[in-house]
Amino acid sequence: MNKTLKKGGLINPILLYEITQLGHKDVFVIADAGLPIPVEVDRIDLALVPGIPKFLDVLEAILKEIVVEKAIIAEETKRVSPHVYESIVELLEKYQSLDIEKQLVMVPHEEFKQKYVSNARFVVRTGEFTPYANIALVSGVPF
Repeated sequence: MNKTLKKGGLINPILLYEITQLGHKDVFVIADAGLPIPVEVDRIDLALVPGIPKFLDVLEAILKEIVVEKAIIAEETKRVSPHVYESIVELLEKYQSLDIEKQLVMVPHEEFKQKYVSNARFVVRTGEFTPYANIALVSGVPF
């Protein structure tokens, strides 16, 4: 049987499969190592050791592959981990051209967990140990 290795971009087969199954308005989460993930939500666990892979590296790799129409983060991110917040904004603007004022929604962390994590199609767990390094992404369409 012939197998072809992709030349670039995402190579994790489970993550690739889940991303290709996304439809318009589906929500998925990229999470730090500590975010509680309900057992009924599919988990793609990329965590290896503390800090590997980094949340921002995973976010950037995924943003290069998909269309996002909205992103949701915890309000606490901006206050507790401002460097993460600033990097999220930079990546969303660079790869998705999102209007941050309208398309980056900030909610309390408890609401983020209850409304977005609990209802996500899947959660990508990273090895990130920075507090509030989590984001929910709403898939868009390329037209």
